[in-house]
Amino acid sequence: MRTLISTAFISLDGVVEGPGGEPGYRNSGWTFKDIAFLPEAFEIKGREQEEASAMLLGRTSYEAFSPVWPDMADFADYKAMPKYVVSTRLTEDDLVPNWGETTILRTLDDVAALKQTEGGPIIVHGSATLNQALSDAGLIDRYHLLVFPLLLGAGKRLFSATDKDTQKLKLVEHEAYANGLQKNVFDVVR
Repeated sequence: MRTLISTAFISLDGVVEGPGGEPGYRNSGWTFKDIAFLPEAFEIKGREQEEASAMLLGRTSYEAFSPVWPDMADFADYKAMPKYVVSTRLTEDDLVPNWGETTILRTLDDVAALKQTEGGPIIVHGSATLNQALSDAGLIDRYHLLVFPLLLGAGKRLFSATDKDTQKLKLVEHEAYANGLQKNVFDVVR
């Protein structure tokens, strides 16, 4: 069974919306506005590209990343990696031709079936709505969180507000950095 890893830049109050400057969110670009860049705080991002064998995205994140990431040196390892997009609306004609093999999945059952295939970890970038659905369905195995020392208030959140049973997490890696960022890696306890 493949490991499904959710990776996120997240504010202390749980917001994941618009970290890189995506339009339409009042605090867009919050990850680098007022926080000093320390390369060591982002080491996990390079490691994710090396360890992942596939990427899973929701439609909105795919539409935001696919015009940009294929040509970015920072994300070169993702270019050849198989990508899966969970969407009920996207068609094959909506997929970009220069980002490698991309498969559209229609349901969470399709994601569960993908997890049952052979291969290494599957990484989920962005995709707030998808992350909430995956978590609620018990499909996420690990969280890679870079927690920013910010309170953003309104905005899309990584975790849903669904009334559900307690989901226990085990902290397996952590570090605090001089700029206030915290790296927290949690395994989901089953």
